[in-house]
Amino acid sequence: MSTHASAPHRPWQLPALAGWLVLTFLFAAIGAYASAQAADFYLQLDRPAWAPPAWLFGPAWTVLYLLMGIAAWRVQRAPGSTRAELTLYTVQLAANALWTWLFFAWHLGAWAFAEILLLWVLIAATIAAFWRRDRWAGVLLVPYIAWVSFATCLCYSIWQRNPGVL
Repeated sequence: MSTHASAPHRPWQLPALAGWLVLTFLFAAIGAYASAQAADFYLQLDRPAWAPPAWLFGPAWTVLYLLMGIAAWRVQRAPGSTRAELTLYTVQLAANALWTWLFFAWHLGAWAFAEILLLWVLIAATIAAFWRRDRWAGVLLVPYIAWVSFATCLCYSIWQRNPGVL
């Protein structure tokens, strides 16, 4: 298990980092496309008092996606890493993007809730897989699972409060 305290110099590291960031933000863009009108829709929903303001989601997700891309890059360059960890990472990215379509574009509350539960499991599995290869990569995903845990509760609450819309 490596922590990359003194990783050897490899000239391809920055292009690899850029590649993981591009891939990660590509999935973010797929989700963002589905949520183009999300702010208006979100404001029309009956939300719990603890729901964050609509403007907070963009900055929060930008930071999370940045951390996720860095984590994937660290795993890719970790000794002993396999394609399995990064395939799992890509699958959870796709699941993340799908949730946005289910909730914001298609207004399918029950499906969005079921899918976010699956997403949470995929993130937990990704953290475990990443942690085995690079502890910092696993740590970098902790804010992500924390946010998705909160989002899971929020998704359930909003779905239950808006049965005619979701």
